Amino acid sequence: MDASVFIPGHFTWADAILRIAVALILSLGLGMERFLRKKPIDFRPFAIIALASCALTVAIVEFAYRTDTETISIDPGRVLSGVMTGIGFIGAGALFREEHTVYGAGSAASIWASGAIGLICGLGLLWLAALLTAALVGLLVLSRPFTQDYTIRIDDEEEE
Repeated sequence: MDASVFIPGHFTWADAILRIAVALILSLGLGMERFLRKKPIDFRPFAIIALASCALTVAIVEFAYRTDTETISIDPGRVLSGVMTGIGFIGAGALFREEHTVYGAGSAASIWASGAIGLICGLGLLWLAALLTAALVGLLVLSRPFTQDYTIRIDDEEEE
């Protein structure tokens, strides 16, 4: 096996570790808000999703750097959009419906945002990931009084 496989070409080990560590810390902040509000999803999926999306982002950027030749080229944007689409499906699992009421929309959106935080960290825009996390946690905390007794109602077409 070629030893260069384990030697980063575009990133240093410190870069990758920092990006992954920041993704973990920021996603735990978002996940803990959901956990402390006793939402059905605890903080671990937020961290797992952010870590995985960060690592995939670092990996695809590294791979694109290594394979940028005239014969082989990769579009990291396509891969990253696929990652975010997949995270959307995971977030959809947080939604559930009971008759005319839908629950879990905030958690579903937060799961998707956790993936975005990881992706942004993977790209090295740590300031933007921190800003996004602060805005999301602020929104979730400050909107509490307005959403505690609010439920989303769905009217079935059959009942019209």
